[in-house]
Amino acid sequence: MLELLDDLTDALLAEDTRGGDLTTESLRLEGRRGRIAFAARGAMTVAGIELAGRMLERRGVSVALAARSGDRVEAGAALLAGEGDAAGLHLAWKASQTLVEILSGMASSARAIVDAVEAVDRHVRVACTRKTFPVGRRLSHLAVKAGGAILHRAGLSETILVFAEHRAFLGGESLASIAQGLRRAAPEKKIAIEVGAVAEALEAIEAGFDVIQLEKFSASDVAEVAAFAHGSLCPPIIAAAGGVNATNAGDYVRAGAGLIVTSAPHSAAPRDVSVSIAALPQ
Repeated sequence: MLELLDDLTDALLAEDTRGGDLTTESLRLEGRRGRIAFAARGAMTVAGIELAGRMLERRGVSVALAARSGDRVEAGAALLAGEGDAAGLHLAWKASQTLVEILSGMASSARAIVDAVEAVDRHVRVACTRKTFPVGRRLSHLAVKAGGAILHRAGLSETILVFAEHRAFLGGESLASIAQGLRRAAPEKKIAIEVGAVAEALEAIEAGFDVIQLEKFSASDVAEVAAFAHGSLCPPIIAAAGGVNATNAGDYVRAGAGLIVTSAPHSAAPRDVSVSIAALPQ
C-alpha cells in the first residue's frame, strides 16, 4: 500500500532537494555511513511514520520501524531508526520529519475527539471532512484514520449531501420532493442534507432523508431534533457538525447525535518529533 503513495513522498522529497543538498555536497559527506533515529518528544498518536520510512528508503537508507500509524506513544518513545549514506540521510531528513510531525498532530487531534465521543457512547463515530489543505487530502485522510476517525466524504462523487447552496437553484422545491427525486436518481445511495435551523431539520426528517446534518446547532437544539427523529418510523442519523472539537463533542453525543462531523484535526498543531543523526565507524 505504501507504494501507492510514492508519488506523494517523491514529490515531498523533490520539493526540498530539487537542486540537491548544497551543504552535504560541499562538505563531501557522500560515501560516509550514518544512523538516523526518530523519537517522540511528547505524548502523541503517531501517523505517517511508514511514509517517513519510505522516504528514507527512496534515498537508499535501510529502515526499521519502532511504531506504526495509530499507535499511542509517550514522550521519548522510539519511532524509527535507519542506516545509510550520509547524503541520503540528509536528503530525506527534514521532509520526513516534518511529515510525521504534521500528520501526528492531525492524528492526535482526531484521537482526542474520538476519545471524548467514546467516553459517552462507543457506537458513535467521528467523521472528518474533506476540508483539508489543497492537494493534501490523501495525507490528511491517512492521519485522521490513524487517530481512529472515519472519512465524512472522500470526494463529491462518494455521497449525496444537499446543501442550501444546492437548494438555491431548485426554486423553493419542498424537501420531500427533493428527497423523492434523489431516491429515483441514486436508489442505492443514502441521502443526506445539511440544515441550519430546528424547523428545517424536522421538515427534513419528515421528508425521509437518511442523514440530517445539523450545522452549528447548540447541544439543546440537537437534543430537540434527536428526540423528534427518535419518534419517526425510520429514524435518520443525526450528525452534529460545525465547530465540533474535543471539548464539546461529548455534549453533542449526550444530546443524541449519532455521528460527529468535524474539520478540527485538519488544522491541528504539529507534534514534536526529535531526530538524531550520527556517523558510523568507517
